[in-house]
Amino acid sequence: MILEWIRIHETALWLVGVLSILTLVETLILIPMLIIHIPVDYFRRRQRNPRHYRGRYPLIRLVGLVLKNILGIMFVVAGLAMLVLPGQGFITILVGIMLLNFPGKLALERRIVQQPTVLRAINWIRAKANKPPLQVLRPTSSTRRR
Repeated sequence: MILEWIRIHETALWLVGVLSILTLVETLILIPMLIIHIPVDYFRRRQRNPRHYRGRYPLIRLVGLVLKNILGIMFVVAGLAMLVLPGQGFITILVGIMLLNFPGKLALERRIVQQPTVLRAINWIRAKANKPPLQVLRPTSSTRRR
């Protein structure tokens, strides 16, 4: 009975296996690599968009922007899955959000990284790579939810 179920769902099981391996690679290699490359003051900056890219090579910039946003969506979806599966869910979601472009992104990023467990995990990864901890704006009483 179980063998029959496996034969019927063989393709789905292979897909789940491949996705699990990709998620493992993402969690163990890609996420830490991206985290150690975050500039120390990334969450303290007022402005993020480098102006020197504007107007140069618009087609290449558009393709890069689309690919970056697709990758960001993939990270957010993987992070959401990791909230119930093994993995670094909130950190993966944060990296995905950092890759996306949308209004209110800065506030959402800061809100996620201000969570003590998220910041502690990010700085632990950075410490393992001999990188300084991230500088984060501490929430004030006016920005905290009541």
